[in-house]
Amino acid sequence: MSLIKSISGIRGTIGGRPSEGLSPIDIVKFTSAYAACIKHWRGADATGRIVVGRDARISGPMVEQLVVATLQGMGCDVINIGMASTPTTEIAVTGEKADGGIILTASHTPKQWNALKLLNASGEFLDAKQGAEVLALADSGEIDFAEVDNLGTVYTNNTYNLRHIEQVLALKLVDAEAIRKADFTVAIDAVNSVGGVVIPQLLRALGVKNIIELNCTPTGHFAHNPEPIPENLTEIAEVMKTGKADVGFVVDPDVDRLAIVMENGEMFVEEYTLVAVADYVLSHTPGSTVSNLSSSRALRDVTRSHGQEYSASAVGEVNVTTLMKKTGAVIGGEGNGGVIYPAAHYGRDALVGVALFLSLLARSGKSVSQLKAGYPPYAIAKDKITLTPEIDVDAILEKVKEKYAGENITDIDGVKIDFADSWVHLRKSNTEPIIRIYSEASTMEQARALGQSIKEILASLA
Repeated sequence: MSLIKSISGIRGTIGGRPSEGLSPIDIVKFTSAYAACIKHWRGADATGRIVVGRDARISGPMVEQLVVATLQGMGCDVINIGMASTPTTEIAVTGEKADGGIILTASHTPKQWNALKLLNASGEFLDAKQGAEVLALADSGEIDFAEVDNLGTVYTNNTYNLRHIEQVLALKLVDAEAIRKADFTVAIDAVNSVGGVVIPQLLRALGVKNIIELNCTPTGHFAHNPEPIPENLTEIAEVMKTGKADVGFVVDPDVDRLAIVMENGEMFVEEYTLVAVADYVLSHTPGSTVSNLSSSRALRDVTRSHGQEYSASAVGEVNVTTLMKKTGAVIGGEGNGGVIYPAAHYGRDALVGVALFLSLLARSGKSVSQLKAGYPPYAIAKDKITLTPEIDVDAILEKVKEKYAGENITDIDGVKIDFADSWVHLRKSNTEPIIRIYSEASTMEQARALGQSIKEILASLA
């Protein structure tokens, strides 16, 4: 069993003893601490309204009932939007003028996991300070529940999937008419979660008549490992190789990450989801871009090709959005297929990604593989080194900085070394006793060789 407490929320495997897995006791403990913090932060402005949405996980109904009842017990009114994507829940928070929201999803992890992802009144993830306050209060146990006359009320609102789609269609750069005229055939793999409901609805609203649906029944029994990376996408790749579809889309269980499969069955590669969408946005909207330090250099190159400025943040969605606001970025996100488009909202949103990519594809008159060929060629390799208790990670990273002092070093999140034609990023995991090693070069062979050389240097410094 596993329980991971972080500033962005609480995730763990269902079952086991309290504090060892995500047990009912843990769900109540952290939900009540979050509710108490929300009331404290909002003060006199608090309406006591919290939005709750969930993905299709098997444990979802059980966790939902516990969370909703706990919020009631804290005196909060609950707007339960039912089965909904992460970005849908985010926009529901602002749509309902709520004080916060809780998304019940463990994102791309297997079915035995679930999580409480915590939002502020802007429908965005808590920052580090707020997250730390929730964890501290949960551990203290000093929480006062509401008396009987002050219990919260539950309201059900099942309209937000449609409202989300309507908001996407209303975006200036979403060209539904061009998509309709292109008469695309689109394949979608939604891994038997909520994306199987909302993505086909979105495609039909965009004018796509021919949809090949794979794993679109939201049972929570994931048809394959739900992380949308190449080794898990063999089924849709085989469909694409038959030539029956123009493009394939894959989303994770909570629909905030988007992977694209080309018409020939090859991967567009998750990193290039953001690159392509950013290219389209920048061609119509001048402005800066942001991604995290572990994302592809291709976004920087595309941004500069449009005469604009690129910035890199620490890893984590809240860090990306914070820097986007600071720099006034018009598009940003993460290299895992997470597109953040401020014209919609400040959150990774696969629905927005699908609509903008199809608009680009329709207007370009090109195939997906032809689009990909026009972007800078990079490949990212991912590796790790396991830590032992006696290893001083901070000391090792300092030695790495000294060794590469002549290169461009960024240390806002671990250590990133930018070479002329490649880079490597080293950061300590928040959830495992490892140092993650990300390396990028022009080819996968070169990226892996760079990562291996750095791995050997780390071993020698340990």
